[in-house]
Amino acid sequence: MKTTAEELRGVGLRVTAARVALLETVREGDHLDVEAIASGVRDRVGHVSLQAVYEALHALTAAGLVRRIEPAGSPARFEGRIGDNHHHVVCRSCGVVADVDCAVGEVPCLTASDARGFMIDEAEVIYWGLCPDCSTARGS
Repeated sequence: MKTTAEELRGVGLRVTAARVALLETVREGDHLDVEAIASGVRDRVGHVSLQAVYEALHALTAAGLVRRIEPAGSPARFEGRIGDNHHHVVCRSCGVVADVDCAVGEVPCLTASDARGFMIDEAEVIYWGLCPDCSTARGS
């Protein structure tokens, strides 16, 4: 199994303590926003600017080591689960995000009714509803 540093080198990125900490924070977290990631990085390596976190997230996302999702009405979130074209479910009340495996078959796992000539290679689906905690709270 590759180390985080080896993964960064493998995609042509310079290895820094902040990048290693950021990638590990994202992978250990659960659909974290930038503030939560910055906090996790600071816990590991001390001070790091929010700008440095944004720049590192951009580089890691572009390199395919991190996935960025943007549920409507929420800040961008980042996750370490990549390469499987999974989807997400978002709670309308508290905003919690959870993974949902591919709806059908292999990537892109959904077929457009009319692809308009595009060669589709990915489908991104966000399901909306209430999480178990919020639906229980609303029912009582």
